[in-house]
Amino acid sequence: MSAPAPSPLAIVDAEVLPRQDEVLTEAALAFVAELHRRFTPRRDELLARRADRRAEIARTSSLDFLPETAGIREGDWKVAPAPAALNDRRVEITGPTDRKMTINALNSGAKVWLADFEDASAPTWENVVTGQLNLIDAYERKIDFTDARTGKSYALKSAEQLATVVMRPRGWHLQERHLQIDGRPVPGALVDFGLYFFHNAQRLIDLGKGPFFYLPKTESHLEARLWNEIFVFAQDYVGIPQGTVRATVLIETITAAYEMEEILYELRDHAAGLNAGRWDYLFSIVKNFRDGGGKFVLPDRNAVTMTAPFMRAYTELLVRTCHKRGAHAIGGMAAFIPSRKDAEINKVAFEKVKADKDREAGDGFDGSWVAHPDLVPIAMASFDAVLGEKPNQKDRLREDVSVAPGELIAIDSLDAKPTYEGLRNAVQVGIRYIEAWLRGLGAVGIFGLMEDAATAEISRSQIWQWINAGVVFENGTLATADLAREVAAAELTAIRDEIGAEAFANGKWQQAHDLLLQVSLDADYADFLTLPAYDQLQG
Repeated sequence: MSAPAPSPLAIVDAEVLPRQDEVLTEAALAFVAELHRRFTPRRDELLARRADRRAEIARTSSLDFLPETAGIREGDWKVAPAPAALNDRRVEITGPTDRKMTINALNSGAKVWLADFEDASAPTWENVVTGQLNLIDAYERKIDFTDARTGKSYALKSAEQLATVVMRPRGWHLQERHLQIDGRPVPGALVDFGLYFFHNAQRLIDLGKGPFFYLPKTESHLEARLWNEIFVFAQDYVGIPQGTVRATVLIETITAAYEMEEILYELRDHAAGLNAGRWDYLFSIVKNFRDGGGKFVLPDRNAVTMTAPFMRAYTELLVRTCHKRGAHAIGGMAAFIPSRKDAEINKVAFEKVKADKDREAGDGFDGSWVAHPDLVPIAMASFDAVLGEKPNQKDRLREDVSVAPGELIAIDSLDAKPTYEGLRNAVQVGIRYIEAWLRGLGAVGIFGLMEDAATAEISRSQIWQWINAGVVFENGTLATADLAREVAAAELTAIRDEIGAEAFANGKWQQAHDLLLQVSLDADYADFLTLPAYDQLQG
């Protein structure tokens, strides 16, 4: 049965969950309704603008810094100073907001936990609501529990040992079908932000730790402006001082890379920094330049490291931009999951993680991401070696960096090609991730790496791009839809043999296989894999 509407303003169309009335209060839903009515129309306009811009890129196969905002780039301004709880961000751990992860992330020794309602969380209604409850319980120190399966107990460390939470809501493109106001679904971003902010803004102020946010999938400074308007309204609504909110923007789209300064400027009273992602950034390049011919064809995803010339241009420009404006520059993800059985695998992987974090710290980043608590000490050592007792290195202005517009999209500067094994890996990882996502899991260990939705996006995008570009692999095989179907069918058989017929039947493997092929082979490229996937997500 559906829950009764707890407010005349909103209709909650979902199974009743334990303790949901603690989150879906009439006052909280009234706040979400105000956000929806005031800001969803502008969000809709900005989504339409994305499509217009994509069409322009398809026509020109180029991007440039915006001439109309040159005055902002040339101006003398800085973002608001970082609050004490966000001044030292040398290691940040990421993960979903389930109860176990909440405790482990807060206890991890990282300076910051990115509490994720976005790519590391499949947006079932249960995940949306219980994630909010878990964060409230954590701030109230009521989250201790014992795992019924293992008997292991989990409890928070002392307050001064806990990571600072930076919460990431869903991107602008996603709806929340379970919550309708005025007859239409509310954007997931406003549901996640609204419920969290309403319940926790004052709690976090009292703790001296927020409220702080990560903003995903931003494509322009106008989208950052919308978030700033939301922050201004929200702070007035609950009666906290303007400038209390701080937001870090993920520069994970190619269009945003050309508007970094403008994004910081729009959020300058609330800006904390920018983050340099990887898989979503590459996915965005494929999405936007998919009509651009061979020079925009990416090789295997694992061949595109942060040392690739066009990725190096992006990261160095990000550090330069952030420090010029007094903001933090946060580096990318170390996704390795340490093995409990193979010390040699760990040794090799830890050396790679260390080299990656040493490079970021040496380039001027103020911090970086890890996906597993065991990687926190490795990343910490890299940044400790550079920072010492300093909380950050924003004083390193990197005035030596100068990036021309074409350098950010010089994909053909990378000396690597797509391979048949790269196609097989994209299919393998894509099926495995989507299957877990359809079961409600957003952060998934696959082949020793912690993967999220961005992994599936780059995987299916590369399959699509290689087929449409007529790539010939090193073994002489032409990338075709039939080849992708053949590889996917073989992978499905291999999975059935690996896990057994019963486990296979109880999973969502055929559904995941079909969905991967749909978004990889359709002539009409889906903007986001999670849009058709959400239609198939139960709960």
